[in-house]
Amino acid sequence: METSMTMKIFALLCVFLLYGAPPSLQAEKHSLYYIYTALSKPVDLPGIYQFTAMGLLDDREIDYYNSKEQKKIPRQRWMKEKMQEDYWEKGTQSRKSKEQWFNVNVDILMKRMRHNESDVHVLQWRHGCEVEKQGDEVKFSKGIDEYSYDGENFLSFDDKESQWVASVDAALPTKRKWDNVPILNQYTKGYLEKECVDWLNKFREYADEEFRNGSPPDVHVFAKRSIRDKTKRRLTCLATGFHPKDMMLTIRKYRSPLPEYELESTGIRPNHDGTFQMKKSVEINEDEKDEYDCFVAHRTLKEPLIIRWGRQTKIIEGVI
Repeated sequence: METSMTMKIFALLCVFLLYGAPPSLQAEKHSLYYIYTALSKPVDLPGIYQFTAMGLLDDREIDYYNSKEQKKIPRQRWMKEKMQEDYWEKGTQSRKSKEQWFNVNVDILMKRMRHNESDVHVLQWRHGCEVEKQGDEVKFSKGIDEYSYDGENFLSFDDKESQWVASVDAALPTKRKWDNVPILNQYTKGYLEKECVDWLNKFREYADEEFRNGSPPDVHVFAKRSIRDKTKRRLTCLATGFHPKDMMLTIRKYRSPLPEYELESTGIRPNHDGTFQMKKSVEINEDEKDEYDCFVAHRTLKEPLIIRWGRQTKIIEGVI
């Protein structure tokens, strides 16, 4: 029972962290998001708090707060060095206020939806912005302000129309209430398009060289005997340690990419140090092992990286 509850809460806490658009290498993209998670009651699980909040710059955690310590703290060295003590004091007070707001509103939603108080319910809020950089020009791309309840979409802000959108009937009272306060919608739109972008640019400027320039992927190709067919091998391409997370990885045969439906992919997953990893696999005949390679493209690489299976050498070649 405890294992089941742990998995449920962990899955809900990861909803926003795993949410994102498909990778694109055409434009340099940057993002700043804040994620708040509140539980309807405390749970006796290590590392799980009734309220948590974190800031993410380009998918790396830059600050953190929980209901036990009740203090906003830096998660990056440059945040600790560049941001004054006053910033952290004000941030702590702001997070405490939001913690109180969440405690009140998760109770309101439970009553509105007639949910049992003996169960654990989760209210989450994610808001922030994304920009695209073309040369020296930085343009606002999109802003997101959205709420979820028990892992399901609840309410979101339509930045273009400057109004709230209810995903479920239970969110309609909140939508009507907030839409009837024009100054709230004006502030939300202004924050997403201007203030958030200003903070994003400031944080990017403060970030150290390694953070700004990114981390290149470390690529490995290996194979083991297939469990399903003893006459075949399972060829795997693993790229890890890269940042930002936008990247392209595929397995090729005679330099032609295999169709995605033939591959098994883990998708892009976070590492413990703020970098990312991705793994793709395909089953092949043993006598074909020299005909396959792993093709990886990432903005930290001047040219795509190709590692040929069976030769253990990294070969740099231009895009065909």
